[in-house]
Amino acid sequence: QYTRGTVTAFAPFDARADAEALRKAMKGIGTDEETVLTILATRNNAQRQEIASAFKTLFGRDLVDDLKSELTGKFETLMVSLMRPAYIFDAHALKHAIKGAGTNEKVLTEILASRTPAEVQNIKQVYQQEYEANLEDKITGETSGHFQRLLVVLLQANRDPDVGVDEALVEQDAQVLFRAGELKWGTDEEKFITILGTRSVSHLRRVFDKYMTISGFQIEETIDRETSGDLEKLLLAVVKCIRSVPAYFAETLYYSMKGAGTDDDTLIRVMVSRSEVDLLDIRREFRKNFAKSLYQMIQKDTSGDYRKALLLLCGGDD
Repeated sequence: QYTRGTVTAFAPFDARADAEALRKAMKGIGTDEETVLTILATRNNAQRQEIASAFKTLFGRDLVDDLKSELTGKFETLMVSLMRPAYIFDAHALKHAIKGAGTNEKVLTEILASRTPAEVQNIKQVYQQEYEANLEDKITGETSGHFQRLLVVLLQANRDPDVGVDEALVEQDAQVLFRAGELKWGTDEEKFITILGTRSVSHLRRVFDKYMTISGFQIEETIDRETSGDLEKLLLAVVKCIRSVPAYFAETLYYSMKGAGTDDDTLIRVMVSRSEVDLLDIRREFRKNFAKSLYQMIQKDTSGDYRKALLLLCGGDD
């Protein structure tokens, strides 16, 4: 369904030749990182799986294990992430976000706010198959309060289908949100959770416009004032994704690199997970909203083989 990725099927493709080139690049003393990144960042995920299979057939070795032993640091993380089958990618990221001490709320927020209901259903199934555990149980065990409730609503993946908009319901929802936030002492978070978590995308876009008319505020301003912490971040992410998923990811990428230090985990996760989905749209939004291109920012903010691979995934300068 997605045709806006920067990484597409490479042609002419020869899995055995790629496997042989990778083995040669990693065999003996030292590694030819250039060959590794050039192959893995320009083949799509389905092709990478074929290469891994050919690698095992030809050499009796596991390609991912070899990458882990030959590469280091962020570059290793990026290459190994590229090798993860696309359908397992999100489930794996969520598993690691709720594993061990402390929960990575940022990852839960980013994935569950941005994926379509069909994608969320798929993530839940894959999680159950891969880890023999129920994703919802795992998440409720590690989160609490209104943040947990909104995550559970999103995990149901029962957002109304987009089938035309009922203006009377738009008016009603906008009024309910206005009364639950700006007009109330304290906030009725439940109303925000139900409406933002279950209504259709086209309906909510109209609700946001109507809300602005009624209240004089953008819905984001109200959420900012009326909520805080993880719930606030999740509500804002949901609103941004309703408005535009590519714009949400453009902003996520921008803040992963802005200022001192880089949030490499986020940078890698978004570049890998969107490279075959909508990275072209994300690049366009990035250019429009931040007065520089994604390519330029990656170039300025990263270095070495890691930078080369990210720039290949980025697919060009705008």
